[in-house]
Amino acid sequence: MTKQSSSVRNKILKTLFQIVLTVAALAIVLSKTDPAKLMEIMRHANPWHLMGAMLFFNISKIVNALRLNRFFTTIGLRLSPWYNLKLYYLGMFYNLFLPGGIGGDGYKIYVLTKNHGLTMVNVFNAVFWDRVSGIFALVFLSAMLIIPSSFATLYPVEMLWIWLIAGLSYPLSLLLTRLFYRQFLSVFLVTAAESVIIQATQVIAAWFILMALSATSHQIDYLAIFLISSVATILPLTIGGAGAREVTFLYALNHLGLDVNTGVALSLIFFAVSALSSLAGILSKIRHEKSEEEVGVDQCKKWK
Repeated sequence: MTKQSSSVRNKILKTLFQIVLTVAALAIVLSKTDPAKLMEIMRHANPWHLMGAMLFFNISKIVNALRLNRFFTTIGLRLSPWYNLKLYYLGMFYNLFLPGGIGGDGYKIYVLTKNHGLTMVNVFNAVFWDRVSGIFALVFLSAMLIIPSSFATLYPVEMLWIWLIAGLSYPLSLLLTRLFYRQFLSVFLVTAAESVIIQATQVIAAWFILMALSATSHQIDYLAIFLISSVATILPLTIGGAGAREVTFLYALNHLGLDVNTGVALSLIFFAVSALSSLAGILSKIRHEKSEEEVGVDQCKKWK
């Protein structure tokens, strides 16, 4: 078996694994919820609030693209904000709709390495540390929302650990940057602030979805679980995090004695918002390729 055929086989197996895990997770969730009630909740969602969720979700992605471009600039890769934004959205599309393959991050690394003469290691470091920066912000905000939530009433002693996690998140991030990625120290403060903005705007998007579902009670609990479920989707075990987020909502809300259907509806709508937003990436790519073809045709006519 050649190296190329082995790589293709591994990608197919990874894709099948993700599909099976996603289907299994969603099957578990649907077996423990009321599908009719779930559809009823989603069908009556307020469209204006859903537009607010779409707006703030995309604000978070635009800031995320700016943060990534800041890391690119640090390694000597200067991309126009518009090109970087299109590449970022295309990466989102690949992450959601091409599981098991090259993935969004892998695609960005490949394109930038090929077209800009940088080593793959440098581009990988920028993309990887961009991800890590987001994880630290996610952990920090998760802890800050858990503290005023119902989890604090159930586990008052354990809240000391949550406070510790919140307090150590960014000192640990700074330490790791100093030890392993000193080239990014100059942008640490601004990227740390951007990371918090990214996660905060996603929380606002989730809040708009709750409002669309008329879920006005226990919002802190739902939002805390939303961030915890985001941590659960970091590993690419399911397609675009689908299934993993819903399972987290299922068991966490059952533990708190809250309505599972509302949480699962929040999760499914958030995934839909993400999927619809990512379509901008592939549409931009198709339009770019079509423009290139038209330019090529025009040039041929001139040569004739």
